[in-house]
Amino acid sequence: MDIDTQWQALGTGEDETRTITKIAIFAVGGQGGGVLTDWIVNLAEANGYKAQSTSVAGVAQRTGATIYYVEMAPDTGKAPVFSLSPAQGDVDIVICAELMEAGRAVIRGFVTADKTTLIASSHRILAVSEKIVPGKGEQDSDVVLSRLGNASQKLVAFNMEEVAADNGSVISSSLFGALAGSGALPFLKSTYEDTIRKGGKGVKASLASFNASFEHAQSSAAAGSAGTRRPEQPKSEKALTVRGPEKKRAAWQLLLSRIEALPKQVHEMALAGLRKAVEFQDLEYGEEYLNHLEIVLASDTENCNWEFTRVAAKYIANAMCYDDTIRVADIKTQKTRLQRVEREIGLGAENQLELTEYLHPRMEEICGTLPVRLGKWVEARPKVFNWLDRRVNKGRRIRTHSVRGFLSLWLISSLKPWRRSFLRHEIETEHLQNWRDLAIKTVHSDYDLAVEILTCRRLIKGYSDTHKRGHTKFDRVLSSLTLLRDRKDAADWLRRLREAALLDEKGEALEGALKTIQTL
Repeated sequence: MDIDTQWQALGTGEDETRTITKIAIFAVGGQGGGVLTDWIVNLAEANGYKAQSTSVAGVAQRTGATIYYVEMAPDTGKAPVFSLSPAQGDVDIVICAELMEAGRAVIRGFVTADKTTLIASSHRILAVSEKIVPGKGEQDSDVVLSRLGNASQKLVAFNMEEVAADNGSVISSSLFGALAGSGALPFLKSTYEDTIRKGGKGVKASLASFNASFEHAQSSAAAGSAGTRRPEQPKSEKALTVRGPEKKRAAWQLLLSRIEALPKQVHEMALAGLRKAVEFQDLEYGEEYLNHLEIVLASDTENCNWEFTRVAAKYIANAMCYDDTIRVADIKTQKTRLQRVEREIGLGAENQLELTEYLHPRMEEICGTLPVRLGKWVEARPKVFNWLDRRVNKGRRIRTHSVRGFLSLWLISSLKPWRRSFLRHEIETEHLQNWRDLAIKTVHSDYDLAVEILTCRRLIKGYSDTHKRGHTKFDRVLSSLTLLRDRKDAADWLRRLREAALLDEKGEALEGALKTIQTL
């Protein structure tokens, strides 16, 4: 072949590449990214196109998504030259099964304003980096949504996971519907539906999800805006009544009347706290909660809009409703939890759910679930404690779909009526009272600092090691009060310390902040 023929061949190849449509799909494990890719390839071939798909696997546990890549071109009788991976600035359609993956696609340059149709579900699956933050590690979804519209030529964004769940399907079907509704590919809707039918599995549910998503993508609100979400359904109010004997209903109404006697600014938070305390234990425990709140109110003042009492209403409830072995077992055996799991995995009538719970109790948790005197006796004898710890401090997998596994957790949860007599309850109650009294002691000299002391309770959360780390940080933050009490900006510094403690699991930011205070 002479040089002129070679140049002519190259020129023809360049023209052909312009007819190639390039699609990148970003999906987290379990979202059906492979199924969606196969559907798109089959759709293209059914419409007289040649198509090729490749994939680059991501890392498990949500540290990265798998990238599926599809190229397609009209079948002209010649073999098109397809690429194996997407190139920055040269992708026609980007499909993301989760919002932050859409943000990643933009950052990596796969989405461009002059070329790319971006189809993204607006729901979130938290990344590992978001989950491990002791405080609120979730990234701001609104910021990402607001930027996707400007980054792409066309944006279709709504909660496709919810659409799929509402129709008993998985998100791959609603993503396929959004692709059809976007009009980014020159194929009839009927050919999309035929592709799903030929798949042969879950056809009815997949088609329902596909059509619902298609209609939403077709709407002007979704197709042309800078990221729209499916409207949130209003949450139904939890009933303010207690089912049961007349005596219990009368006791509940009495508790509600005590809330009505509180300042109006406190009502909403106090009612939420009361519900939480009663659900955690019983009506008498709700009465204890209101007793704590009324003690705090006696030291508060209307001049500050009752902020001290309002904050106390939230964090006293959290302190009273600690995570012990009884609560963990109770949550894992609740009917509503099992129903939620069945709904999330799309359990069909022909399937059976087998659920395995992983538990790793330490001897500290075991002692906490013993009567006070016995628990203290074991903890005061290191040899006994360590001997028992070596036998209980190990991971256990409990199959709660079996009678034996379910009963083992149910029996632990049935200890709830005796919770007040256990060591853990005594420890938590004493800690709550000391923390509450410290805030009350401070409120008259520094109102804002007292509010911050109450808010520091948010450092304590979770179960087992997580709870222990939170307690340590709580103690470290409040240890700074001896250095801060005489400062006008004491409240601001305590807030900074608390925020530093929430930044990382190891507490390195907190230690740095404490060193800064010591040098002031």
